[in-house]
Amino acid sequence: MRTYKRKTERGKISKEVYEKAAAILEEDKTKKIRGIAKDLGLCHMSLTRYLKKRKEAKEKGTPIESLTVGYQKNRQVFNDEQERILVSYLIKSSQIYYGLTPKDVRQLAFSCALKYNIVMPQSWLDNKEAGVDWLTAFLKRNQSLSIRSPEATSLSRATSFNKTNVDNFFSKLADVLDRYKFSLSRIWNVDETGVTTVQKPRKVLAPKGSKQVGSITSAERGTLVTLCIAVNAVGNSIPCMFIFPRMKYRDYFVRDGPPGCIGAGNSSGWMTGGEFKTFMKHFIDNVKPSPSNPVLLLLDNHSSHLDIEVVVTAKENNVVLLSFPPHCS
Repeated sequence: MRTYKRKTERGKISKEVYEKAAAILEEDKTKKIRGIAKDLGLCHMSLTRYLKKRKEAKEKGTPIESLTVGYQKNRQVFNDEQERILVSYLIKSSQIYYGLTPKDVRQLAFSCALKYNIVMPQSWLDNKEAGVDWLTAFLKRNQSLSIRSPEATSLSRATSFNKTNVDNFFSKLADVLDRYKFSLSRIWNVDETGVTTVQKPRKVLAPKGSKQVGSITSAERGTLVTLCIAVNAVGNSIPCMFIFPRMKYRDYFVRDGPPGCIGAGNSSGWMTGGEFKTFMKHFIDNVKPSPSNPVLLLLDNHSSHLDIEVVVTAKENNVVLLSFPPHCS
């Protein structure tokens, strides 16, 4: 039963309590099992069975320490060592971006049991995979594992984010910081994100059995707008920049936007070299770098950030550019 809940605490009493009851009965032969069991909160039949097993163990010369009390756990298909090996394999697979789905894990368990001639339930042989109940119990026994929704990660990002590239970036960052002695307020990071004009509706209350529940929004398919913003190491930011998918930009597009924000437009709504040059001038106007007080701008190596006019504008206005390695931002 997957949803069974215990109704009593029977079987959870420690062995020390049973040993205490046995010691009392050995010292005082006049006392009864029922009375001692009631005083110690034991079931008199459980105590009787334990005393019988204890007596047989003494007669056979078996150590009393080997006796067990309470309910025994269900028989496992794999022993503890085999499950540890399986857990380490699953963790390793997830770390290299090839995690196994619950169904894959059940099929893997069946293949391992079949390969090494491990006794398994008949349902495994019928379905060619382990059961759902086995997977649930396996996850309960191994709390280091959980079922997660993975984030899509491209192969180029997985292979480019390595120790060599990261060490190279931090080496350059250390050289720049040693050369210019930037304070935290003069270290900035810039990036873009996409914002849609249609927000996902929140959950609402509706009649049970409703086949369709709707929620009013601006449109079924929204418009993607690129938002570009820069934040420094102490948490301050400059007014953001919006890039609209419009060939002809008008100032009233940002009329009710954040104070000081600016906008631009192109056919796609994505950041290009021309728009980033506009943002760079906006950044310089707000941060006001000078020869005696330059600023460091960290950014990814998107093609718009590496436009020659952007680089020249930054160099002429005392902005030091340092890009992250490919696919490492």
